[in-house]
Amino acid sequence: MSVTDEKTMLNSFDENQSRRVLELARETLTIEADAIHAMHARLGADDSVARAVGLMFACTGRVVVSGMGKSGHIARKIAATLASTGTPAMFVHPGEAAHGDLGMVTDKDVFIAISYSGESSELMDILPVVKRMGTPLIAMTGKPQSRLAQLSDVHLDVSVSKEACPLNLAPTASTTVTLALGDALAVALLDAHGFREEDFARSHPGGALGRRLLTHVRDVMRSGEAIPAVTPDTPLTRALLEISQKGMGMTAVVDPGFKPLGVFTDGDLRRLIERMQDFSNVTIRDVMHVGARTVHPDQLAVDAVAIMEEFRINQMLVVDEAGVLVGALHIHDLTRAKVI
Repeated sequence: MSVTDEKTMLNSFDENQSRRVLELARETLTIEADAIHAMHARLGADDSVARAVGLMFACTGRVVVSGMGKSGHIARKIAATLASTGTPAMFVHPGEAAHGDLGMVTDKDVFIAISYSGESSELMDILPVVKRMGTPLIAMTGKPQSRLAQLSDVHLDVSVSKEACPLNLAPTASTTVTLALGDALAVALLDAHGFREEDFARSHPGGALGRRLLTHVRDVMRSGEAIPAVTPDTPLTRALLEISQKGMGMTAVVDPGFKPLGVFTDGDLRRLIERMQDFSNVTIRDVMHVGARTVHPDQLAVDAVAIMEEFRINQMLVVDEAGVLVGALHIHDLTRAKVI
């Protein structure tokens, strides 16, 4: 479709149609919000939520979530949320389960079956087998008298007074409520397990939080020949060559044991030029900055970022427990690693 065609389509709604779109959008959000509020109000009517969380907390296997159609999509999301917040979980398609995938389920698991009607034939074909295995069954339905609800060990009521669909047919408010309750279960389990920010990072190593909490200085620092370093008696002109070749905008000044005595940066050079013209007889010892900021290789990279920000510096030296220089870190290294 061309850009012109898209603009024509967008402009095809007259004022009355546009008003109707906005009206339906708001009505949909209102219906779904009201459905969640209604579920919120009835949660205290029994102990079903606490019992469901208790079953999952005590589970030594995995939480298996299953549903058909739209309920299946919600089940996938609930399983993914549980897994990412410290509760081992997986989705099993009920149709595939009837043809072999039920072998994934054991008596150590907890099975969550989602069906608004509580009569999904695909689920009802496999749940008697699940029950015979001794696997605890949690049902999420909108019909407390349904076969699925009656078969379950714990029934979670996700009923709604009406769907947001104008025809009251397409699962809309009901799927929203089910998804919200799934999130509530995951959050309760997260708290029960004592799940921390560091735990979340371990299950999200590719995300921004994972990079921040799992990346250590040794993972991003420059080491070996890439470390700019000179001895105290090195002429300043030779030290400037080291700074240029290593591309870090600084050089460490080290003793014979490779322990840092100081540092000289391109900022120091600019300040030096303001008060000195002849560098021919100057050694790096004469102009180095003593007491350089250091960090250990096993510290988190975010710790290095905090130090750099606090002291407004762009480079740091990395030393081991004995104080020996083992690496150098530039703020650009942290940026490339997406720690910043």
